[in-house]
Amino acid sequence: VQLQASGGGSVQAGGSLRLSCTASGSVNIINAMGWQRQGSGKKREVVAAITKEGRINYGDFVKGRFTITRDNAKNMMYLQMNSLQPEDTGVYYCAEEALPGGWPPRGFKYWGQGTQVTVSS
Repeated sequence: VQLQASGGGSVQAGGSLRLSCTASGSVNIINAMGWQRQGSGKKREVVAAITKEGRINYGDFVKGRFTITRDNAKNMMYLQMNSLQPEDTGVYYCAEEALPGGWPPRGFKYWGQGTQVTVSS
């Protein structure tokens, strides 16, 4: 299943964005999906993860600002981001298949083309 992220853009600090992830096929075969991000000069990190049963985990830096959802019927996944800060700037990727190591996932095996999020102060 190929994934394509969209919905990024430029906002001021405190603003909101909603990212969408479109899958080329059924996501029902995928257990864990999620969002990763990579800022300039930084390591890629897991922002949020969700299983097909709806189990959710967020990176510690999210602090209640983001919400991940998944619509298995529409083969879509979303990330609602509120109270964005400059440190949230980066390329956001939707991803699938958690790396071995249990829950919460430390990363994913596959990801699609990302979408740029830029937050200015």
